[in-house]
Amino acid sequence: MAISDADDDLLDSLVRLLRLFDDPRELQVLGAGVRREIHWRLLNGPHAALMRQAGMADSRLALVARAVEWVRSRYDRVIRIDDLAWDIGISVSSRNRHFRAVTAMSPLQYQKLRLQHVDHRLRQQIRLQKARMELIAAPHDVAAIGYAVGYDSPSQFSREYRRMFGAAPGRDAIRLQSAVIVCE
Repeated sequence: MAISDADDDLLDSLVRLLRLFDDPRELQVLGAGVRREIHWRLLNGPHAALMRQAGMADSRLALVARAVEWVRSRYDRVIRIDDLAWDIGISVSSRNRHFRAVTAMSPLQYQKLRLQHVDHRLRQQIRLQKARMELIAAPHDVAAIGYAVGYDSPSQFSREYRRMFGAAPGRDAIRLQSAVIVCE
């Protein structure tokens, strides 16, 4: 691996890509072009040889990327080490060595971590959806509803709610309540 300062052209294209995430329609139309520009700049930058090597089908990074994708696509199943090695086309010992070198964990450790992450996100989304439903009925009781769905602090609840729904809980509840009244 290598580290260097990004030049202004690369930073500009990265910032443009990040800004596209604010508007899904623009991202859908312009995103591929900006990503292609970023790839171009990386493949022609100071670490071009390293970038090209990473993209080679038989490089360590490419093998591990395939293994990671294989594990991700099967996060909800028991995986067999032999199946993983067979599917990506390397021996078990070679796969373990490469996987650990890139991720600092075994494929099984990675899968368990991934399962924990998916489970946590799903539980968080369910809690926030439940809170949203309760806020429609009681928009002025934000802190109590946050506690009721399992948050220890109102600021954490508000921050995660805003991240998921795009507005603070109280404001979102009032907006939703007025939308329900208009529809009735």
